[in-house]
Amino acid sequence: MIYVFTHDSIAVGEDGPTHEPVEQLAALRTIPGLTVIRPTDANETASAWAYALQQTVGPIALVLSRQNLPVYEATKANVEGVAKGAYVLTETNNNPDIILIGTGSEVSLAVNAKTELEKGNLSVRVVAMPSKELFERQPASYREFVLPPSITKRVSIEAGISLGWERYVGPHGQAVAIDTFGASGSGIEVMEHFGFSVENVVRLSKEVLGNS
Repeated sequence: MIYVFTHDSIAVGEDGPTHEPVEQLAALRTIPGLTVIRPTDANETASAWAYALQQTVGPIALVLSRQNLPVYEATKANVEGVAKGAYVLTETNNNPDIILIGTGSEVSLAVNAKTELEKGNLSVRVVAMPSKELFERQPASYREFVLPPSITKRVSIEAGISLGWERYVGPHGQAVAIDTFGASGSGIEVMEHFGFSVENVVRLSKEVLGNS
């Protein structure tokens, strides 16, 4: 069984707070046996659909965005990354100062924040995490390759409630999330209002690094 959900975040700003599903990602992830996949772009969406068609055990939910999103060559090159739940999308080098973890439409925000942080001579890794469930099924060696325990400075970015992200950012990290109802306005205005902007991600990253 494959479920396809769309209009997945506060970026549907004009629809108002009653139609902005800030809690539904977390709710879907609590359903036993359900695999939730929130793709970064068109490439990841195609990979997620191909993966879902091949599965014979358990239902899969594809959670898609309404707004236009950039498409990355790196997502095309990492076709198996979706099946593994998370992967290194881009990084300055293999010894990052901080890891930015994004899902769905917020991966592009992580990539843009990385560009800004690098101007301050910081080494940044961006991890795309389309599926927590699939990532948790991977061997510990792979999970620790993507999120090395030695790198405790982390920021997650997802336009939903923060519940569950403490597992990945740890006590030294921050979650860019929304733990209230949304708001009315253009998608860009609402996203910026709740801190989903390059400036805020950069600010929080520097705070995590102790450079604020």
